[in-house]
Amino acid sequence: MSAEDILINITPQETRVAILLAGVVQELHIERTATRGLVGNVYVGRVARVLPGMQSAFIDIGFERAAFLHVADIWETRQYASDKPPIEHMIHEGDALVVQVIKDPIGTKGARLSTQISLAGRNLVFLPQESHIGVSQRIEDEAERAQLRELLLRLVPAEETGGFIVRTSAEDASAEDLSNDIEYLRKRWAQIRHASTQSAPPALLYQELSLAQRVLRDLVDDQTESVQIDSRENFSALQSFAAQFVPGVESKLLHYTGERPLFDLHLIDDEIEKALARRVDLKSGGYLVIDQTEAMTTIDVNTGAYVGTRNFDDTIFKTNLEAAHAIARQLRMRNLGGIIVVDFIDMENAEHRDAVLSEFRRALARDRTRMTVSEFTQLGLVEMTRKRTRESLAHVLCEPCPVCNSRGELKTARTVCYEILREILREARQFGDAREFRILGSQKVIDLFLEEESQSLAMLSDFIGKPISMQVETLYHQEQYDVVLI
Repeated sequence: MSAEDILINITPQETRVAILLAGVVQELHIERTATRGLVGNVYVGRVARVLPGMQSAFIDIGFERAAFLHVADIWETRQYASDKPPIEHMIHEGDALVVQVIKDPIGTKGARLSTQISLAGRNLVFLPQESHIGVSQRIEDEAERAQLRELLLRLVPAEETGGFIVRTSAEDASAEDLSNDIEYLRKRWAQIRHASTQSAPPALLYQELSLAQRVLRDLVDDQTESVQIDSRENFSALQSFAAQFVPGVESKLLHYTGERPLFDLHLIDDEIEKALARRVDLKSGGYLVIDQTEAMTTIDVNTGAYVGTRNFDDTIFKTNLEAAHAIARQLRMRNLGGIIVVDFIDMENAEHRDAVLSEFRRALARDRTRMTVSEFTQLGLVEMTRKRTRESLAHVLCEPCPVCNSRGELKTARTVCYEILREILREARQFGDAREFRILGSQKVIDLFLEEESQSLAMLSDFIGKPISMQVETLYHQEQYDVVLI
């Protein structure tokens, strides 16, 4: 397997992480100090409103938008096999609750909460309210799973409360590694419980680790060759963190001291720009078109200029195979989540369809995020879901276009001209005493009035019996205009 390198660029404003496999960027993570994610944070909140009809509640955890708690995410309801009590019988307006964020606020939606707390360590996840000992499904070897479960049962005294889940990273962990995790996680939970008795809601009880710390805890594994950090101060801090919590990682940390910025050296900024583009070119000449909306993400595969073989079916097949790998990489790089619909180029050959789907699933297998992938639908689409816990790369780095209001299109200059003519006619009827009408518009709109639409303007001026003048406003975008009465 190819070696993996992790680059960490840290400034006071943001932390950026790029994961490279054989020199090619596979994942991008960005966390801004001013808008740091909330997932994993534990709060003591106050119930602001209970909604029996939705079996949900809004919880004030100290942010402008109230957070959302569904009855299924209340730990107590998990104890009932059937006849679960309704939410209005369990919590009431004004109640204080200890809750954990399981989804960041996304778009207009507030954070999603759970009352079941889970605290992640390097090798284990601690569930203070449970008594269950489990093993990650990603550890597929049954003998290994049984061995880890037995080891953990020996390390966790029967009289102590709390359950644990063995993480994938614990596959080769020693008894000492697991014991250290248990001690750390229990200590962390004791601190949270103590803080919850001392703090008036809403209050933050525990903040999840920073992006750089989470990278060391969650993403560094045996395939990771190096973790390069370009800040001396943060390199020292991460060394101390690794020594205390993830000792096996410490030897892989490197302080990058080169004159050229770390991300420039590896052309990461170029990759970020590409990951924000709607179109993704494939080496074969084909391309992807990725459209991200609030409801779902659609990915369209096109052959483009690819004419690699005389057989058109083979051309389509090869383009789709290449697209399968490109799409899997784009999902990771852009952190796209929720419902995703992929429109591969139509294939008549059933074997080709099966091969493309198989290749797509294989390419998705290295993704750390949980997902489901369907078969081809009758319309030739592949529908999938990818768990969404944090904002996508585009939502972190971009904002809706104020010119087109996120439509992705602008009205033509001619459309705007005709709108202006209708507006002048309306105002002439309403304000008959105006001496003159003046059009303030963009250069392109005024140019059209001076050229192709000059006759339309002259006819309207004759019809209303008033002169119409024009003025270019260089700061106006194409759809923007004003009609001024003089």
